[in-house]
Amino acid sequence: MTTSPQEQAPAQPEPQPQPQSPGGHPQRWLILGVICLAQLTVLLDNTILNVAIPSLTSELGAATSDIQWMINAYSLVQSGLLLTAGSAADRYGRKKMLAVGLVLFGVGSLVAGLADSSGQLIAARAGMGIGGALLMTTTLAVAMQIFTPEEQPKAIGIWAAVNSLGFATGPLLGGFMLDHFWWGAIFLINLPVAALALVAVVILVPESANPQGDRPDLLGALLSTIGMSSLVFAIISGPEHGWTSGRVLASASVAVVVLAGFAYWESRIPYPMLDMHFFRNRRFTGAVAGAVLITFGMGGSLFLLTQHMQFVLGYGPLEAGLRTAPLALMIVALNFTGVAAKWSGKLGTPVSIGLGMTAMAAGLVSIATLTEHGYPGTLLGLVLIGAGAAVASPAMAHAIMSAIPPEKAGVGAGINGTVAEFGQGLGVAVLGAVLNSRFAALIPVAASSLPGALAAAGSAEEKGRITDAFASGLETSQLVGAVAVLAGGVVAAGLLRRAERAGA
Repeated sequence: MTTSPQEQAPAQPEPQPQPQSPGGHPQRWLILGVICLAQLTVLLDNTILNVAIPSLTSELGAATSDIQWMINAYSLVQSGLLLTAGSAADRYGRKKMLAVGLVLFGVGSLVAGLADSSGQLIAARAGMGIGGALLMTTTLAVAMQIFTPEEQPKAIGIWAAVNSLGFATGPLLGGFMLDHFWWGAIFLINLPVAALALVAVVILVPESANPQGDRPDLLGALLSTIGMSSLVFAIISGPEHGWTSGRVLASASVAVVVLAGFAYWESRIPYPMLDMHFFRNRRFTGAVAGAVLITFGMGGSLFLLTQHMQFVLGYGPLEAGLRTAPLALMIVALNFTGVAAKWSGKLGTPVSIGLGMTAMAAGLVSIATLTEHGYPGTLLGLVLIGAGAAVASPAMAHAIMSAIPPEKAGVGAGINGTVAEFGQGLGVAVLGAVLNSRFAALIPVAASSLPGALAAAGSAEEKGRITDAFASGLETSQLVGAVAVLAGGVVAAGLLRRAERAGA
Protein backbone atom coordinates (compact mmCIF):
# COMPACT_ATOMS: atom_id res chain seq x y z
CA MET A 1 0.00 0.00 0.00
CA THR A 2 1.44 3.38 -0.96
CA THR A 3 0.94 6.69 0.73
CA SER A 4 -1.53 9.18 -0.66
CA PRO A 5 -0.10 11.99 -2.79
CA GLN A 6 -0.12 15.50 -1.43
CA GLU A 7 -3.04 17.27 -2.96
CA GLN A 8 -1.48 20.70 -2.71
CA ALA A 9 1.91 19.82 -4.13
CA PRO A 10 2.67 21.08 -7.62
CA ALA A 11 3.44 18.66 -10.39
CA GLN A 12 6.93 17.22 -9.94
CA PRO A 13 9.12 15.05 -12.10
CA GLU A 14 9.18 11.37 -11.30
CA PRO A 15 12.04 10.54 -8.91
CA GLN A 16 15.01 8.99 -10.62
CA PRO A 17 16.18 5.64 -9.22
CA GLN A 18 19.22 5.62 -7.01
CA PRO A 19 22.34 4.30 -8.79
CA GLN A 20 22.49 0.68 -7.74
CA SER A 21 23.05 -2.63 -9.46
CA PRO A 22 20.09 -5.05 -9.71
CA GLY A 23 21.60 -7.23 -6.98
CA GLY A 24 22.34 -4.35 -4.63
CA HIS A 25 25.62 -2.53 -4.13
CA PRO A 26 28.56 -4.90 -4.77
CA GLN A 27 30.21 -3.97 -1.46
CA ARG A 28 26.98 -3.73 0.53
CA TRP A 29 27.97 -6.11 3.35
CA LEU A 30 31.27 -4.32 3.92
CA ILE A 31 29.43 -0.99 3.90
CA LEU A 32 26.92 -2.39 6.42
CA GLY A 33 29.84 -3.23 8.71
CA VAL A 34 31.11 0.34 8.41
CA ILE A 35 27.78 1.99 9.20
CA CYS A 36 27.18 -0.43 12.09
CA LEU A 37 30.57 0.61 13.50
CA ALA A 38 29.46 4.25 13.31
CA GLN A 39 26.14 3.33 14.91
CA LEU A 40 27.86 1.47 17.76
CA THR A 41 29.74 4.57 18.93
CA VAL A 42 26.46 6.47 19.30
CA LEU A 43 24.75 3.68 21.20
CA LEU A 44 27.62 3.13 23.61
CA ASP A 45 27.38 6.76 24.69
CA ASN A 46 23.72 6.34 25.60
CA THR A 47 24.68 4.18 28.59
CA ILE A 48 28.45 4.41 29.17
CA LEU A 49 28.30 7.64 31.17
CA ASN A 50 26.11 6.13 33.91
CA VAL A 51 28.99 4.14 35.40
CA ALA A 52 31.21 7.25 35.59
CA ILE A 53 28.87 9.25 37.83
CA PRO A 54 30.90 8.69 41.06
CA SER A 55 34.12 9.76 39.31
CA LEU A 56 32.52 12.87 37.82
CA THR A 57 31.07 13.83 41.19
CA SER A 58 34.46 13.65 42.92
CA GLU A 59 36.84 14.90 40.19
CA LEU A 60 34.73 17.69 38.65
CA GLY A 61 32.80 18.54 41.79
CA ALA A 62 29.60 18.01 39.83
CA ALA A 63 26.31 18.56 41.65
CA THR A 64 23.34 16.24 41.17
CA SER A 65 21.76 18.68 38.70
CA ASP A 66 25.04 18.79 36.73
CA ILE A 67 25.10 15.00 36.50
CA GLN A 68 21.51 14.96 35.25
CA TRP A 69 22.32 17.45 32.50
CA MET A 70 25.47 15.54 31.52
CA ILE A 71 23.30 12.49 30.90
CA ASN A 72 20.22 14.24 29.52
CA ALA A 73 21.91 16.81 27.24
CA TYR A 74 22.93 14.02 24.88
CA SER A 75 19.54 12.31 24.70
CA LEU A 76 17.55 15.58 24.58
CA VAL A 77 19.49 17.01 21.63
CA GLN A 78 19.63 13.69 19.81
CA SER A 79 15.92 12.88 20.14
CA GLY A 80 14.90 16.45 19.28
CA LEU A 81 16.92 16.51 16.07
CA LEU A 82 16.20 13.05 14.65
CA LEU A 83 13.47 14.14 12.20
CA THR A 84 15.44 17.22 11.14
CA ALA A 85 18.61 15.18 10.66
CA GLY A 86 16.77 12.62 8.54
CA SER A 87 15.28 15.34 6.36
CA ALA A 88 18.69 16.99 5.90
CA ALA A 89 20.17 13.63 4.88
CA ASP A 90 17.47 13.15 2.24
CA ARG A 91 17.97 16.62 0.80
CA TYR A 92 21.74 17.14 0.99
CA GLY A 93 23.00 13.56 0.70
CA ARG A 94 23.13 10.68 3.16
CA LYS A 95 26.85 10.08 2.73
CA LYS A 96 27.62 13.75 3.40
CA MET A 97 25.47 13.82 6.54
CA LEU A 98 26.96 10.52 7.75
CA ALA A 99 30.44 12.00 7.43
CA VAL A 100 29.37 15.24 9.13
CA GLY A 101 27.81 13.24 11.96
CA LEU A 102 31.04 11.31 12.53
CA VAL A 103 33.09 14.53 12.59
CA LEU A 104 30.73 16.23 15.05
CA PHE A 105 30.60 13.15 17.23
CA GLY A 106 34.40 12.83 17.22
CA VAL A 107 34.97 16.52 18.05
CA GLY A 108 32.37 16.35 20.82
CA SER A 109 34.05 13.25 22.26
CA LEU A 110 37.44 15.00 22.25
CA VAL A 111 36.07 18.06 24.06
CA ALA A 112 34.21 15.83 26.55
CA GLY A 113 37.31 13.74 27.28
CA LEU A 114 39.42 16.85 27.99
CA ALA A 115 36.73 18.84 29.83
CA ASP A 116 37.74 20.28 33.19
CA SER A 117 34.36 21.63 34.27
CA SER A 118 30.77 20.46 34.35
CA GLY A 119 29.69 23.18 31.91
CA GLN A 120 32.23 22.09 29.30
CA LEU A 121 31.18 18.47 29.58
CA ILE A 122 27.48 19.32 29.26
CA ALA A 123 28.16 21.42 26.14
CA ALA A 124 30.28 18.64 24.64
CA ARG A 125 27.57 16.08 25.27
CA ALA A 126 25.06 18.32 23.49
CA GLY A 127 27.42 18.53 20.50
CA MET A 128 27.75 14.76 20.52
CA GLY A 129 23.94 14.58 20.45
CA ILE A 130 23.87 16.50 17.16
CA GLY A 131 26.34 14.06 15.62
CA GLY A 132 24.42 11.15 17.10
CA ALA A 133 21.14 12.29 15.50
CA LEU A 134 22.82 12.42 12.07
CA LEU A 135 24.37 8.98 12.55
CA MET A 136 21.18 7.33 13.82
CA THR A 137 19.22 8.44 10.75
CA THR A 138 21.80 8.10 7.98
CA THR A 139 23.00 4.60 8.90
CA LEU A 140 19.54 3.05 8.52
CA ALA A 141 18.76 5.14 5.41
CA VAL A 142 21.99 4.01 3.72
CA ALA A 143 21.22 0.38 4.55
CA MET A 144 17.83 0.70 2.84
CA GLN A 145 19.50 2.17 -0.26
CA ILE A 146 22.27 -0.37 -0.85
CA PHE A 147 20.32 -3.62 -0.25
CA THR A 148 17.66 -5.19 -2.39
CA PRO A 149 14.16 -5.56 -0.87
CA GLU A 150 14.83 -9.29 -0.36
CA GLU A 151 17.99 -8.60 1.66
CA GLN A 152 16.71 -5.61 3.62
CA PRO A 153 15.18 -7.65 6.48
CA LYS A 154 18.50 -9.40 7.20
CA ALA A 155 20.46 -6.14 6.92
CA ILE A 156 18.07 -4.34 9.26
CA GLY A 157 18.28 -7.32 11.62
CA ILE A 158 22.05 -6.90 11.85
CA TRP A 159 21.64 -3.14 12.31
CA ALA A 160 19.12 -3.77 15.12
CA ALA A 161 21.44 -6.34 16.72
CA VAL A 162 24.20 -3.73 16.88
CA ASN A 163 21.73 -1.47 18.68
CA SER A 164 21.20 -4.13 21.35
CA LEU A 165 24.92 -4.83 21.54
CA GLY A 166 25.66 -1.17 22.18
CA PHE A 167 22.98 -0.95 24.85
CA ALA A 168 24.32 -4.00 26.69
CA THR A 169 28.07 -3.39 26.39
CA GLY A 170 28.06 0.32 27.31
CA PRO A 171 28.12 -0.24 31.10
CA LEU A 172 30.58 -3.15 30.76
CA LEU A 173 33.03 -1.15 28.62
CA GLY A 174 32.62 1.87 30.89
CA GLY A 175 33.37 -0.20 33.98
CA PHE A 176 36.49 -1.67 32.36
CA MET A 177 37.80 1.73 31.25
CA LEU A 178 37.25 3.27 34.69
CA ASP A 179 39.11 0.40 36.33
CA HIS A 180 42.21 1.15 34.23
CA PHE A 181 42.03 4.83 33.18
CA TRP A 182 40.58 8.19 34.25
CA TRP A 183 36.97 9.10 33.44
CA GLY A 184 37.83 11.04 30.25
CA ALA A 185 38.95 7.82 28.57
CA ILE A 186 35.31 6.72 28.13
CA PHE A 187 34.95 9.55 25.62
CA LEU A 188 38.39 9.49 24.01
CA ILE A 189 37.91 5.83 23.06
CA ASN A 190 35.37 7.11 20.50
CA LEU A 191 38.07 8.96 18.54
CA PRO A 192 39.83 6.05 16.78
CA VAL A 193 36.48 4.38 16.07
CA ALA A 194 35.01 7.58 14.58
CA ALA A 195 38.19 8.22 12.54
CA LEU A 196 38.21 4.69 11.13
CA ALA A 197 34.51 4.86 10.30
CA LEU A 198 34.95 8.27 8.62
CA VAL A 199 37.71 7.00 6.31
CA ALA A 200 35.65 3.93 5.43
CA VAL A 201 32.53 6.05 4.76
CA VAL A 202 34.44 8.38 2.40
CA ILE A 203 35.91 5.44 0.48
CA LEU A 204 33.07 2.92 0.42
CA VAL A 205 29.63 4.45 1.00
CA PRO A 206 27.83 5.62 -2.17
CA GLU A 207 26.07 8.97 -2.16
CA SER A 208 22.29 9.04 -2.35
CA ALA A 209 19.76 11.82 -1.94
CA ASN A 210 16.19 12.75 -2.81
CA PRO A 211 16.36 13.43 -6.56
CA GLN A 212 13.35 15.75 -6.32
CA GLY A 213 15.38 18.21 -4.25
CA ASP A 214 12.49 19.35 -2.04
CA ARG A 215 12.77 22.83 -0.60
CA PRO A 216 14.07 22.88 2.99
CA ASP A 217 11.24 23.01 5.55
CA LEU A 218 12.96 25.30 8.04
CA LEU A 219 9.89 26.09 10.16
CA GLY A 220 8.97 22.40 10.30
CA ALA A 221 12.51 21.55 11.44
CA LEU A 222 12.34 24.20 14.16
CA LEU A 223 8.91 23.09 15.40
CA SER A 224 9.80 19.38 15.45
CA THR A 225 13.03 20.05 17.34
CA ILE A 226 11.36 22.23 20.00
CA GLY A 227 8.34 19.93 20.31
CA MET A 228 10.25 16.66 20.64
CA SER A 229 12.87 18.15 23.00
CA SER A 230 10.09 19.51 25.24
CA LEU A 231 8.29 16.17 25.23
CA VAL A 232 11.40 14.18 26.13
CA PHE A 233 12.31 16.73 28.81
CA ALA A 234 8.88 16.32 30.41
CA ILE A 235 9.26 12.53 30.41
CA ILE A 236 12.76 12.74 31.90
CA SER A 237 11.74 15.25 34.60
CA GLY A 238 8.52 13.50 35.68
CA PRO A 239 9.93 10.79 37.96
CA GLU A 240 12.13 13.21 39.92
CA HIS A 241 10.06 16.39 40.12
CA GLY A 242 6.57 14.85 40.06
CA TRP A 243 4.15 14.60 37.15
CA THR A 244 2.09 17.54 38.40
CA SER A 245 5.06 19.84 39.03
CA GLY A 246 5.27 23.17 37.23
CA ARG A 247 8.37 22.11 35.30
CA VAL A 248 6.76 18.97 33.89
CA LEU A 249 3.37 20.54 33.13
CA ALA A 250 4.96 23.55 31.41
CA SER A 251 7.26 21.38 29.30
CA ALA A 252 4.44 19.00 28.37
CA SER A 253 2.18 21.92 27.44
CA VAL A 254 4.85 23.39 25.17
CA ALA A 255 5.30 19.97 23.56
CA VAL A 256 1.58 19.52 22.88
CA VAL A 257 1.11 23.02 21.44
CA VAL A 258 4.26 22.99 19.32
CA LEU A 259 3.77 19.45 17.98
CA ALA A 260 0.16 20.27 17.11
CA GLY A 261 1.44 23.32 15.25
CA PHE A 262 4.03 21.13 13.53
CA ALA A 263 1.33 18.69 12.34
CA TYR A 264 -0.85 21.55 11.07
CA TRP A 265 2.07 23.17 9.24
CA GLU A 266 3.22 19.90 7.67
CA SER A 267 -0.30 19.19 6.36
CA ARG A 268 -0.52 22.60 4.65
CA ILE A 269 2.78 23.13 2.83
CA PRO A 270 3.69 21.61 -0.55
CA TYR A 271 7.12 20.33 0.54
CA PRO A 272 6.70 18.98 4.10
CA MET A 273 9.52 17.45 6.09
CA LEU A 274 7.08 14.83 7.40
CA ASP A 275 4.24 14.00 5.01
CA MET A 276 1.18 13.58 7.23
CA HIS A 277 -0.33 11.27 4.60
CA PHE A 278 2.04 8.59 5.93
CA PHE A 279 -0.30 8.19 8.90
CA ARG A 280 -3.13 7.11 6.59
CA ASN A 281 -1.06 4.05 5.73
CA ARG A 282 -2.12 1.19 8.03
CA ARG A 283 1.24 -0.51 7.59
CA PHE A 284 3.02 2.62 8.79
CA THR A 285 0.69 3.38 11.72
CA GLY A 286 0.66 -0.27 12.84
CA ALA A 287 4.44 -0.45 12.87
CA VAL A 288 4.77 2.89 14.70
CA ALA A 289 2.23 1.85 17.37
CA GLY A 290 3.97 -1.46 17.91
CA ALA A 291 7.43 0.14 18.01
CA VAL A 292 6.37 2.57 20.76
CA LEU A 293 5.04 -0.24 22.94
CA ILE A 294 7.91 -2.64 22.29
CA THR A 295 10.46 -0.04 23.42
CA PHE A 296 8.13 1.05 26.23
CA GLY A 297 8.06 -2.43 27.73
CA MET A 298 11.64 -3.47 27.06
CA GLY A 299 13.40 -0.20 27.90
CA GLY A 300 11.44 0.40 31.09
CA SER A 301 11.61 -3.19 32.29
CA LEU A 302 15.36 -3.55 31.73
CA PHE A 303 15.94 -0.30 33.59
CA LEU A 304 14.00 -1.73 36.54
CA LEU A 305 15.68 -5.13 36.28
CA THR A 306 19.10 -3.49 36.68
CA GLN A 307 17.89 -1.87 39.91
CA HIS A 308 16.50 -5.21 41.13
CA MET A 309 19.83 -6.95 40.61
CA GLN A 310 21.82 -4.26 42.39
CA PHE A 311 19.49 -3.16 45.21
CA VAL A 312 17.60 -6.39 45.95
CA LEU A 313 19.95 -9.19 44.93
CA GLY A 314 23.12 -7.27 45.88
CA TYR A 315 25.12 -7.57 42.62
CA GLY A 316 27.71 -4.94 41.71
CA PRO A 317 27.29 -2.86 38.50
CA LEU A 318 29.64 -5.05 36.46
CA GLU A 319 28.10 -8.32 37.67
CA ALA A 320 24.58 -6.98 37.06
CA GLY A 321 25.61 -6.00 33.54
CA LEU A 322 27.02 -9.47 32.87
CA ARG A 323 23.86 -11.15 34.13
CA THR A 324 21.66 -9.12 31.77
CA ALA A 325 24.00 -9.79 28.81
CA PRO A 326 22.14 -12.97 27.65
CA LEU A 327 19.36 -10.76 26.29
CA ALA A 328 21.71 -8.89 23.95
CA LEU A 329 23.61 -12.06 23.07
CA MET A 330 20.34 -13.74 22.02
CA ILE A 331 19.48 -10.82 19.74
CA VAL A 332 22.97 -10.78 18.24
CA ALA A 333 23.02 -14.55 17.66
CA LEU A 334 19.63 -14.69 15.93
CA ASN A 335 20.21 -11.61 13.77
CA PHE A 336 23.84 -12.11 12.77
CA THR A 337 23.16 -15.69 11.70
CA GLY A 338 20.12 -14.59 9.70
CA VAL A 339 17.83 -16.98 11.61
CA ALA A 340 15.46 -14.17 12.68
CA ALA A 341 15.21 -12.87 9.09
CA LYS A 342 14.39 -16.39 7.83
CA TRP A 343 11.66 -16.81 10.43
CA SER A 344 10.21 -13.41 9.53
CA GLY A 345 10.28 -14.28 5.83
CA LYS A 346 8.38 -17.52 6.41
CA LEU A 347 5.88 -16.16 8.92
CA GLY A 348 5.25 -12.77 7.35
CA THR A 349 5.55 -9.38 9.03
CA PRO A 350 2.27 -9.36 11.03
CA VAL A 351 2.77 -12.84 12.50
CA SER A 352 6.47 -12.18 13.19
CA ILE A 353 5.69 -9.04 15.14
CA GLY A 354 2.78 -10.66 17.00
CA LEU A 355 4.75 -13.77 18.02
CA GLY A 356 7.89 -11.80 18.83
CA MET A 357 6.10 -9.41 21.15
CA THR A 358 4.18 -12.28 22.77
CA ALA A 359 7.53 -13.95 23.55
CA MET A 360 8.79 -10.66 25.02
CA ALA A 361 5.69 -10.34 27.20
CA ALA A 362 6.20 -13.91 28.43
CA GLY A 363 9.79 -13.03 29.27
CA LEU A 364 8.70 -10.06 31.35
CA VAL A 365 6.19 -12.23 33.20
CA SER A 366 8.96 -14.76 33.88
CA ILE A 367 11.20 -12.05 35.33
CA ALA A 368 8.34 -10.68 37.44
CA THR A 369 7.23 -14.02 38.89
CA LEU A 370 10.30 -16.28 38.90
CA THR A 371 13.16 -13.94 39.87
CA GLU A 372 12.52 -14.55 43.57
CA HIS A 373 13.41 -18.22 43.01
CA GLY A 374 16.89 -17.37 41.74
CA TYR A 375 18.72 -16.33 38.59
CA PRO A 376 17.40 -19.17 36.33
CA GLY A 377 13.95 -17.51 36.25
CA THR A 378 15.54 -14.22 35.24
CA LEU A 379 17.69 -15.98 32.63
CA LEU A 380 14.61 -17.59 31.09
CA GLY A 381 12.95 -14.19 30.90
CA LEU A 382 16.01 -12.57 29.29
CA VAL A 383 16.24 -15.33 26.66
CA LEU A 384 12.54 -14.99 25.81
CA ILE A 385 12.80 -11.20 25.56
CA GLY A 386 15.92 -11.48 23.41
CA ALA A 387 14.36 -14.03 21.05
CA GLY A 388 11.18 -11.98 20.73
CA ALA A 389 13.03 -8.72 20.15
CA ALA A 390 15.33 -10.35 17.58
CA VAL A 391 12.29 -11.19 15.45
CA ALA A 392 9.92 -8.29 16.20
CA SER A 393 12.23 -5.24 16.27
CA PRO A 394 13.78 -5.64 12.78
CA ALA A 395 10.37 -6.55 11.32
CA MET A 396 8.94 -3.39 12.89
CA ALA A 397 11.75 -1.18 11.57
CA HIS A 398 11.43 -2.71 8.09
CA ALA A 399 7.67 -2.15 8.13
CA ILE A 400 8.18 1.54 8.95
CA MET A 401 10.91 2.04 6.34
CA SER A 402 9.17 0.09 3.56
CA ALA A 403 5.94 2.07 4.05
CA ILE A 404 7.78 5.28 3.14
CA PRO A 405 9.00 6.20 -0.39
CA PRO A 406 12.73 5.44 -0.90
CA GLU A 407 13.52 9.12 -1.50
CA LYS A 408 12.32 9.81 2.08
CA ALA A 409 14.48 7.10 3.69
CA GLY A 410 16.22 9.59 5.98
CA VAL A 411 12.91 10.88 7.36
CA GLY A 412 11.79 7.27 7.80
CA ALA A 413 14.90 6.52 9.82
CA GLY A 414 14.25 9.67 11.86
CA ILE A 415 10.72 8.49 12.62
CA ASN A 416 12.04 5.07 13.62
CA GLY A 417 14.61 6.62 15.95
CA THR A 418 12.14 9.12 17.42
CA VAL A 419 9.65 6.35 18.16
CA ALA A 420 12.34 4.29 19.90
CA GLU A 421 13.54 7.24 22.01
CA PHE A 422 9.99 8.20 22.95
CA GLY A 423 8.93 4.66 23.83
CA GLN A 424 12.00 3.95 25.92
CA GLY A 425 11.79 7.24 27.82
CA LEU A 426 8.07 6.75 28.43
CA GLY A 427 8.66 3.17 29.61
CA VAL A 428 11.27 4.22 32.15
CA ALA A 429 9.03 7.04 33.40
CA VAL A 430 5.71 5.17 33.57
CA LEU A 431 6.99 1.83 34.88
CA GLY A 432 9.18 3.72 37.34
CA ALA A 433 6.06 5.56 38.55
CA VAL A 434 4.23 2.23 38.97
CA LEU A 435 7.16 0.92 41.00
CA ASN A 436 7.30 4.01 43.23
CA SER A 437 3.52 3.98 43.77
CA ARG A 438 3.52 0.34 44.86
CA PHE A 439 6.62 0.86 47.02
CA ALA A 440 5.08 3.87 48.78
CA ALA A 441 1.81 2.00 49.35
CA LEU A 442 3.60 -0.85 51.12
CA ILE A 443 6.09 1.32 53.02
CA PRO A 444 4.22 4.60 53.72
CA VAL A 445 7.13 6.13 55.62
CA ALA A 446 9.71 5.19 53.00
CA ALA A 447 12.06 7.78 51.61
CA SER A 448 11.84 8.82 47.96
CA SER A 449 14.25 6.06 46.89
CA LEU A 450 15.26 2.58 48.01
CA PRO A 451 18.79 3.58 49.14
CA GLY A 452 17.30 6.43 51.20
CA ALA A 453 14.73 4.13 52.78
CA LEU A 454 17.38 1.54 53.65
CA ALA A 455 19.63 4.22 55.15
CA ALA A 456 16.77 5.38 57.38
CA ALA A 457 15.86 1.83 58.48
CA GLY A 458 16.51 1.09 62.14
CA SER A 459 16.86 -2.70 62.07
CA ALA A 460 17.63 -5.64 59.83
CA GLU A 461 13.97 -6.68 59.97
CA GLU A 462 12.86 -3.26 58.76
CA LYS A 463 15.42 -3.34 55.95
CA GLY A 464 14.04 -6.73 54.91
CA ARG A 465 10.51 -5.32 54.75
CA ILE A 466 11.70 -2.39 52.64
CA THR A 467 13.54 -4.68 50.22
CA ASP A 468 10.49 -6.95 49.91
CA ALA A 469 8.29 -3.93 49.20
CA PHE A 470 10.67 -2.76 46.48
CA ALA A 471 10.69 -6.26 44.96
CA SER A 472 6.87 -6.24 44.98
CA GLY A 473 6.86 -2.89 43.19
CA LEU A 474 9.26 -4.25 40.59
CA GLU A 475 7.02 -7.28 40.01
CA THR A 476 3.97 -5.07 39.47
CA SER A 477 5.80 -2.75 37.07
CA GLN A 478 7.22 -5.67 35.06
CA LEU A 479 3.70 -7.10 34.69
CA VAL A 480 2.44 -3.71 33.47
CA GLY A 481 5.27 -3.71 30.94
CA ALA A 482 4.27 -7.21 29.81
CA VAL A 483 0.67 -6.09 29.22
CA ALA A 484 1.90 -3.08 27.20
CA VAL A 485 4.15 -5.23 25.01
CA LEU A 486 1.43 -7.82 24.42
CA ALA A 487 -1.10 -5.09 23.55
CA GLY A 488 1.44 -3.60 21.16
CA GLY A 489 1.84 -6.94 19.42
CA VAL A 490 -1.90 -7.36 18.99
CA VAL A 491 -2.40 -3.80 17.69
CA ALA A 492 0.57 -3.84 15.33
CA ALA A 493 -0.16 -7.32 13.95
CA GLY A 494 -3.83 -6.44 13.39
CA LEU A 495 -3.10 -3.18 11.56
CA LEU A 496 -0.38 -4.74 9.44
CA ARG A 497 -2.64 -7.68 8.53
CA ARG A 498 -5.38 -5.26 7.43
CA ALA A 499 -2.83 -3.28 5.42
CA GLU A 500 -1.68 -6.44 3.62
CA ARG A 501 -5.26 -7.42 2.79
CA ALA A 502 -6.05 -3.91 1.54
CA GLY A 503 -2.92 -3.96 -0.60
CA ALA A 504 -3.83 -7.36 -2.03
